[in-house]
Amino acid sequence: MRFGLFGGATRSDGVTATSEGYGDSQAYRAFIDYVVEAEALGFESVFLVEHHFTGNGQLSASLSLLAYLAGLTSKIRLGTAVTVLPWHNPVLLAEQAALVDLASNGRLEFGVGRGYRPNEFHGFAIDPAEAQARFEEGLELLLKSWTSRERFSHAGKFWKFDDIVVEPQCVQEPHPPMWMAGGSEQSIRGAARGGYRLLLDQFADVETVGKRVAWYRDEYARNTNAVHKGEIGLTRGLLLLDSKKAAAQREAEIDRRLAQISMLQKTSQIPGAEAPKESLLAGSREVTESSTLLGPPDECIRRLKALEAAGVDYVLLNDGWGGIERLRLFAKEVMPAFRNGAGHQSAGVQKTKAG
Repeated sequence: MRFGLFGGATRSDGVTATSEGYGDSQAYRAFIDYVVEAEALGFESVFLVEHHFTGNGQLSASLSLLAYLAGLTSKIRLGTAVTVLPWHNPVLLAEQAALVDLASNGRLEFGVGRGYRPNEFHGFAIDPAEAQARFEEGLELLLKSWTSRERFSHAGKFWKFDDIVVEPQCVQEPHPPMWMAGGSEQSIRGAARGGYRLLLDQFADVETVGKRVAWYRDEYARNTNAVHKGEIGLTRGLLLLDSKKAAAQREAEIDRRLAQISMLQKTSQIPGAEAPKESLLAGSREVTESSTLLGPPDECIRRLKALEAAGVDYVLLNDGWGGIERLRLFAKEVMPAFRNGAGHQSAGVQKTKAG
C-alpha cells in the first residue's frame, strides 16, 4: 500500500477573512514545510484541492503552489484533486500545467472535475446546468493542447481559439497522468472506460469502497485502449493518536473533524441560501467514526487492512491540524506495516521524454 497527502493550506480553526489580524502566510508556510517533510518520510504524493470564495483560506491556486513545491522537492508526485475545468480557460490551464510538469521533471498528476459547490458556481456566475458541457469541452481542449504538435483552431459553445500552438510541451508523454473523481457506478465506469485513474472520496464506508473498486476494476479490464495500470486513490481523514493519549483525545478529535466538515458545508453554499438536505460533505458522527483513520497506530493499521482487503492500495491522507508530528508518527508506527519493498515510486508513472 502506498500513501500520499490530500488537501492544502488552510487557516486555523475559526479564522476567516473577516477576523481581526487574519493572514494566510503562516498557514501556507506550514503546509509547504509539511509537504517537504512528507517527501523525506517516504510519502508518495501530495494532491491539492481547488476551492474559491470560502472566506476561510481554502487553497484556490493549486498549480501555483505545485510549481513552488516542484522546486523544493525531487521525488514526491505533485497532483491536483481536482482542478475544476468549468472555472478555467482550458488553453491557459494546459500551459500552466505543462510548466509544472516541466519544472518538476515529470512529476505532475492531473485530477479534473466539474465542480459541485453552489457558492463557486454563484461566484463565477456560471449556470450549474452548464457544468457538464463546460467540463467536456474543457477536457477535449486540454488534451488536444497537450498532444497536438501543429497549430489548431477551435470553435465551441464556450471557447474559441484561432491558429494556436500550445507551449511548453509536457515532460510526460503523451501528457501527465489524468485522474477523475467518481462516486456513482456510472461515473466510476466512465472513468475506467476513458482510461482515467480514479479518485474516491473520504466519507464512504469500507463496503461501499469495495463496490466502487470492483466497478472500476471490472470496467477497466474491458478497456482494451488502456495504456497504463489502472490506479485508484482513496482519501481518508487522518486522526491518528499517540497510544498513551488516544483514549483521552479520541472524542475531541472527532468533534474537531465534525466542526471542520460543518464549516466546509456552510462555506460551500451561496451566502444566505438554505443548505441542501443532501450534501457530498458527510458530517455525522457515525460516518466520521467509520470512515477516518482514527485512534492509536494499531487501530489505524486494522482500518487500513480492511481497506486493503477491499482492493485499496493507494491512500491519500487528509489531516487538517495534526501537522508534521502526526505525519512522523504515521510514518514510524503505521507505514512499516504496509511496506513491500517496492520503493518510493508510483506504479502508474508515465514515460517521460528523458526515458
